[in-house]
Amino acid sequence: MDRLKVAILFGGRSEEHDVSVKSAIEIAAHIDNEKYDPLYIGITKSGVWKICEKPCVEWETGDCYSAILSPDKQMHGLLVNKNRDYEIRHIDVAFPVLHGKLGEDGAIQGLFALSGIPFVGCDIQGSAICMDKSLAYIVAQNAGIATPEFSIINENDKWTADAFAYPVFVKPARSGSSFGVKKVEGADELDAAIESARQYDSKVIIEQAILGCEVGCAVLGNGSELIVGEVDQIRLRHGIFRIHQEAEPEKGSENAVISVPADLSEKERQRIREMAKKIYNALGCRGLARVDMFLQEDGRIVLNEVNTLPGFTSYSRYPRMITAAGITLPELIDRLIVLALEGC
Repeated sequence: MDRLKVAILFGGRSEEHDVSVKSAIEIAAHIDNEKYDPLYIGITKSGVWKICEKPCVEWETGDCYSAILSPDKQMHGLLVNKNRDYEIRHIDVAFPVLHGKLGEDGAIQGLFALSGIPFVGCDIQGSAICMDKSLAYIVAQNAGIATPEFSIINENDKWTADAFAYPVFVKPARSGSSFGVKKVEGADELDAAIESARQYDSKVIIEQAILGCEVGCAVLGNGSELIVGEVDQIRLRHGIFRIHQEAEPEKGSENAVISVPADLSEKERQRIREMAKKIYNALGCRGLARVDMFLQEDGRIVLNEVNTLPGFTSYSRYPRMITAAGITLPELIDRLIVLALEGC
């Protein structure tokens, strides 16, 4: 039986490029090579596509060839420029290990849809909604899900710092991880925080701070057939959670401790799992997503954000939660590919 050809895309033009490379390294180390024939496609920070032997920190300096994903359904694969001659490489399924802009906002998903290639993760609509925090909140609210109060500031909008009740969080509305995110304690800090967020997105969201512990849940599956991982919990010593901006994230976070499972009763963890599934379905997710929430003292669960292509690094939360539920990383990779083929 021929092995399925899986295109694993990594890198990309977002601020999470380096994290994406680390995720791809982990997937390359755990994919079942007897079942799958992986093709590793690195995308440089400037947007150049290259097919390479394997992902690594210095992947661009290795033996790479220019590669173009064709939108032609009949081709169903890559055009690889090898010594000035193009060869066609068929792809059965794509696994985009791309985080942030152009990776989980519907852009790459649209290219896969045009090409007719099944792909791991959410479709165009689900990706776009979850990437834009304001859209995700509006859809969630319409489904009866609690969210923070928020305001949007677009590129040419004016604002008055005194209009907000502090503290607030200022975030790029359509960006990944914690890049550009600031906690603002007073009106005198707002302008600088907005300018910082605008380095990553012209659309800025200002959220009312939520009192409560940060919890998350990994969700896997399509439709009603969902598997949820163990609930995790983030305890902050100070500031905000920014693991991907640490100097050595593999050694942990300077200001946070993550517990898997969360230090909560089984009843509370089950409530969080059920809410994660409700959010996942309300926002149109498929394949996988990490749902981040706040658990308040009165038991109210509030949506924080949904990450549709969470990290797969050695220190990432999603695989840790899934592993705690009894699914190994090789099994997870296999299930995601099967789900992609089922959903096409």
